[in-house]
Amino acid sequence: MLEKTYDHKARELDLYNMWESSGAFRAKATSDKPPYTIMMPPPNVTGNLHIGHALTFTLQDILVRYWRMKGNDVLWQPGTDHAGIATQMVVESQLRDQGIKRSDLSREDFIEKVWQWKNESGGTIVRQLRRLGASADWDRERFTLDEGLSEAVTKVFVQLYREGLIYKDKRLVNWDPKLQTAISDLEVEQRDVNGQMWYFKYPVSGETKLEVIVGTTRPETIFGDVAIAVHPSDERYRELVGQHCILPLIGREIPIVADDYADPEKGSGAVKITPAHDFNDFVVGQRHNLESIIVMDAYACLNDNVPNRFSGLDRFEARKSVVKEMEALGLLDRIENNHMVVPYGDRSGVIVEPRLTDQWFADAKKLAAPAITAVEKGMTKFVPAQWENTYFEWMRNIQPWCVSRQLWWGHRIPAWYGPDGNFFVEKTVDLALSSAEKFYGKKVELKQDPDVLDTWFSSALWPFSTLGWPEKQSEIERYYPGNVLVTGFDIIFFWVARMMMMGLHFHGSVPFKEVYIHALVRDDKGQKMSKSKGNVMDPLDLCDKYGTDSVRFTLAAMAAQGRDIKLSEQRIAGYRNFITKIWNAAKFCEINQCVYSEGFDPSRVSLALNRWIISKLAQTEKDIRLALEAYRFNDAAELLYHFTWHTYCDWFLEFAKPIFQGADEIQSMELRETASWVRDQVLIIAHPIMPFVTEELWASTGIDRQNNLIVERWPEYRGLINTESDTEIDWIVELVSAIRSARAELNVPPSAKIEVKVRGMQQIHIDRLCANISLVTSNARLLKIDFVEQTPNIGGMVHVIFGKATFLLLLEGVVDLVKERQRLEKEQAKVDTDINKYLVKLNSENFLNKAPKNVISDVRRKKQVAEVEKKNLIAALKLIQ
Repeated sequence: MLEKTYDHKARELDLYNMWESSGAFRAKATSDKPPYTIMMPPPNVTGNLHIGHALTFTLQDILVRYWRMKGNDVLWQPGTDHAGIATQMVVESQLRDQGIKRSDLSREDFIEKVWQWKNESGGTIVRQLRRLGASADWDRERFTLDEGLSEAVTKVFVQLYREGLIYKDKRLVNWDPKLQTAISDLEVEQRDVNGQMWYFKYPVSGETKLEVIVGTTRPETIFGDVAIAVHPSDERYRELVGQHCILPLIGREIPIVADDYADPEKGSGAVKITPAHDFNDFVVGQRHNLESIIVMDAYACLNDNVPNRFSGLDRFEARKSVVKEMEALGLLDRIENNHMVVPYGDRSGVIVEPRLTDQWFADAKKLAAPAITAVEKGMTKFVPAQWENTYFEWMRNIQPWCVSRQLWWGHRIPAWYGPDGNFFVEKTVDLALSSAEKFYGKKVELKQDPDVLDTWFSSALWPFSTLGWPEKQSEIERYYPGNVLVTGFDIIFFWVARMMMMGLHFHGSVPFKEVYIHALVRDDKGQKMSKSKGNVMDPLDLCDKYGTDSVRFTLAAMAAQGRDIKLSEQRIAGYRNFITKIWNAAKFCEINQCVYSEGFDPSRVSLALNRWIISKLAQTEKDIRLALEAYRFNDAAELLYHFTWHTYCDWFLEFAKPIFQGADEIQSMELRETASWVRDQVLIIAHPIMPFVTEELWASTGIDRQNNLIVERWPEYRGLINTESDTEIDWIVELVSAIRSARAELNVPPSAKIEVKVRGMQQIHIDRLCANISLVTSNARLLKIDFVEQTPNIGGMVHVIFGKATFLLLLEGVVDLVKERQRLEKEQAKVDTDINKYLVKLNSENFLNKAPKNVISDVRRKKQVAEVEKKNLIAALKLIQ
């Protein structure tokens, strides 16, 4: 016997362990089944499951479970990313708690500490993914620093270097002065701030009174100024182009150059050019062959290239000192408030500096060209398609990719330096020593480059490095390219694009055929979730409270393409009721001894009601199948919800009750078999979205099940859609609904059974009604139905128009229609007053301009509710003739 209620806390862990131990998650490379591959976006090894993860991995698991049930050999490749900066920060923080700095340890000892932490605590998010129900092939779990993946990384770096696609150069990079490393654009958080713009006077060389006023938000970089730029068409400065200004505080002459970068409409129209400390200035400097003067050290303190009195100052202290001296010299023209965007390190929380350093770069432009063509030709398709535009925009404007990081944790760059600074890029130190000996003509000592590779470099190889490339070619041939990549839009460029580049370069084919881009999960007000706002929703807490199936179903139901998810706990609680509804339907079947025999054939049922529910099921399965294969997860969830709750539970099982209690055993037996068979089909098609409760019911309601539900085949219903029975029973459903609606609008007590007379009904409908008379009378709470040619002269009668027929509800002694009309009219007057009150507010400019947005939205909502109520009241009044 099923328990009264489903206890998710007691069952989910056992069910998951049963699945995993049974081998249900495993891909079988020797199988003759068609392969289906999804590469799991590897979460950071430092990570904890957040609501964005929950969405990404739920959608992937739905696909994985669906295609596994469809008969495919499914590989959902799991793993984690070593997350260079994040992991190093975690371990350094732990060491600081022990009074140890990273600099107190050798590199080898520090790396050992990191591996120790990874082995002890680094699997948290993987355990949490299991809690979410993720059915990945955990036997194949990989880590981006695994030996095999590391070999793939080294091979790729060396090959790209030899092809001239990786090189060393001195360029500007995003530099984090706290973490002491270059970071990627992805790791830079652009914050809107209210800052200031200082306007300084730069004296023109050889002129006693002539000055150029230059605006800057970075006074502390003045010592690195090498030019002033003005727009070529700016008449104010046309005569000054080619002349020089005297750089204040230093006295160095700097040229005035004409360049389109200067905006004549902004500020004074003249900008200082500091190539070593600004990305735009760097480009201008290259155009005009200007020197780059570095005036800050790695810690963002001024260095020895500045006057002694400024050397060693922190950048912000230096800013104050520069402004103070410029003001004292009479060279400060004015200060203006300035709204601007400032780059912060997303992990360190400090302002990032553009820094000119020697780094390793990949020629992203050349690597991107085939990746652009592949999407243009449809070799990889984005869903929704508009994300292709984002992809193209980024890829067509791509800059050199800085692949080096000044960290200790990560893939060490395979380059070794000789005594004169020449370097040798090889797969191993022995090969590097051999190359160096040939170069120098003798054996020399080499030192390996201290830098490691950007985390995105190794994760770019994920679709094939995880398959054992380059050794396991058979695995590549079977599981590469993947069928779909499921991810968020924020890493289209940083991960999706890089996988495309590497996959095409090393395999000549795209790494995945489709890319499904899901939206963001926001709070119920549409705001981005953040700890500072206090609106973060922990998916694991939600799973504990409402059950994992409720969380998964909610995320799927709200995952409409191209629309952010506004998630509320109330929605999850609501969908928990859906889980309960399924459980109660199974209990109903159990109580009524609904069991189908082994030979049950849904195509041979005789009752119209049975043909109807089977036809509705077949149509629902078809629609769900099409929705899942088109990544319309919300449509799939809605179809499942509507069929199960409304069609199966609210109508079919309710219609079944009088037949169960009737005297016709043959009808009753067929109905019981149909009810239990449809219940099982619901469990199968619901399993990808709600795996736990469906597996529990599958094991608890069937007799001698041959398989666990997770490996049950997805159904194929051929010839079961029956338009004739659909039309017949749909008509009965609409009729019962119309009578129920009239009863509700007129406050007819639910327990009251009433008589109905029918006038003007066509014979085809009379026959249909007579064939299903018990369904109508029992579900509409009617004593009897009589057919009449004329409207009888009876008091207390209500007219319900249904098609061309009129249903006359005899309510004498049940409802006082005079008082009911008075009540309805009074209610309508009250609603009209409310609507007018709301309209006055919404037509008031004062209210719309001064009231908070949420208050205005609340008034609009109340007006809409009132208008619906008025419509219903009018409909009810029309019923009373």
